[in-house]
Amino acid sequence: MYTHATNRSQMPSVLKAFAVSLAIAMLGMAAGIYVPPSLFLPLAIIELGMIIFAFFLRRKKAISYTFLYSFTFISGITAYPMISHYVSTIGAHAVIMALAATTAVFTGLAVYATATKRDFSFLGGMLFSALLAFLIIYVLNLFWPLNSGGMLAFSFIGVLIFSGYVLYDFNRMKHYGVHPEEVPLIALNLYLDFINLFIQILRIFGILSSKD
Repeated sequence: MYTHATNRSQMPSVLKAFAVSLAIAMLGMAAGIYVPPSLFLPLAIIELGMIIFAFFLRRKKAISYTFLYSFTFISGITAYPMISHYVSTIGAHAVIMALAATTAVFTGLAVYATATKRDFSFLGGMLFSALLAFLIIYVLNLFWPLNSGGMLAFSFIGVLIFSGYVLYDFNRMKHYGVHPEEVPLIALNLYLDFINLFIQILRIFGILSSKD
């Protein structure tokens, strides 16, 4: 049986696994250069299946490190076409600026969430409902595309949702701790927070650049 203090001491392990996940995703992105275009859709389907699998495993609060790092590698590969698109349309500098903005927002929220005495666990239900609505709009957008103004608003809403999840996830680690077996799952949550926040910010940069 683990004490609350012991649980909280797992945060460095979570952050280490999160950092390794980002590094592996970068390797996956580099490998994406050599992946045939016909494989990106099957890999995206596998990625989605792994997310759903992890979602149903969340009650057991355990996934393996192998699962975590396999997922982040595939995620990096499937992100390559999007990153390549933005590099060619708005430039590498803008993509790097979007990454820097994401890192700043993520870090700022993480520091605040772990420093404050407030408990933000009440946000869980609201964030989940907002995420479901966000995903429904995303799917509808595939069939009935939003105009640039609508997509800009949609992306800003995405920034708010995933910023909320960063706040929520770090705050829960502080107040409720982390069991050692939960480390890969919590690291996966943080990875998804970061990547989705980056995608929304990058989309905003792309829309604003197209209006210049």
